[in-house]
Amino acid sequence: MPLTRFFRSSPSSLQRRSFLRRIPVVLAVACGILLYSAVGAAAAQAPVGLGTAGGFAVLAGAGVTNTGATTITGNVGTFPTPSETGFGSVTLNGANHAGDAVTQQAKTDLTTGYNSAAGAGPGTAVPTELGGRTLTPGVYTGTTLGITGTLTLNTLGDPSAVFIFQTASTLVTASTSSVIVLNGGVACNVFWQVASSATLGTNSHLIGSVLALTSITATTGATIDGRLLARNGAVTLDHNTITSQTCAASTTATTVGSTTNTTSAAGAHATGGTGTGGGAAGTGKSPSGSLGSGSSPIVPGSTLTSGLALTGFSPRLPLLLGGLLLASGFLLLRVSNRRRASR
Repeated sequence: MPLTRFFRSSPSSLQRRSFLRRIPVVLAVACGILLYSAVGAAAAQAPVGLGTAGGFAVLAGAGVTNTGATTITGNVGTFPTPSETGFGSVTLNGANHAGDAVTQQAKTDLTTGYNSAAGAGPGTAVPTELGGRTLTPGVYTGTTLGITGTLTLNTLGDPSAVFIFQTASTLVTASTSSVIVLNGGVACNVFWQVASSATLGTNSHLIGSVLALTSITATTGATIDGRLLARNGAVTLDHNTITSQTCAASTTATTVGSTTNTTSAAGAHATGGTGTGGGAAGTGKSPSGSLGSGSSPIVPGSTLTSGLALTGFSPRLPLLLGGLLLASGFLLLRVSNRRRASR
């Protein structure tokens, strides 16, 4: 090959080799940035702000109906229909605001919270049946949602981890079904946004705040660590135990009559007030003195329930991979630059 031809072709060949050497660097940096962006978006998910609605254990738009011995820890109210039936057998550890100004403001805040929960995401699509699954923090969406058996929510050791469930139609839990939270979670950070109505099965146990567009029915013996908040429809109770949790540190407090309502980003429980239907002055805690009911399945530990598959988004591994990719990309780039400078 003539010497002149060699010199003409060499620069092009060197440029090609230099370009090929930089491809892994570019890919590593790009993948690292993408992984960090994805994790940042997921990690930024905040609890749904309920405002003054966070002080209510039961809040309705078209009345509250109760049958049998029901215990409610938290405030109660209904607006614009102020009808309350069967409260003679209700033990209320909180204030009954019926349709007063406090309830009206809470209903306004509920609408804001509902829209916030509906707009959270992007979400991960899940099948209708959530029973038998273990999910990590995030936003989950489905046309309809149901629970048969046990749904486990694993916070991955983050006590402020948030779970938001969005259903375009109904939420239906089967008899004796349950939701449990592993690794330090609280019911304050679990939200069920229901675009229609919710029905909680006999002797079932649900954790979190139900924000329903229409109505909520808690059938015989159902227990709730959280809230039943219905925007337009009624709340129907039957021998239930509903315990509204004390949530994040308060940011504002307003006093109406003998009741002090405390609100925060997550919606704090209201304290004080006089119970009706045989109830005593509320403290925002269950009779056992702890958050939630005495049998609340919010449990510590790091072992997943046997037979359950871990699904959902875990931020730790992507963060590690993203960091490794970024570090390796910049290291390769530095080595490449040093080699070019030494030539």
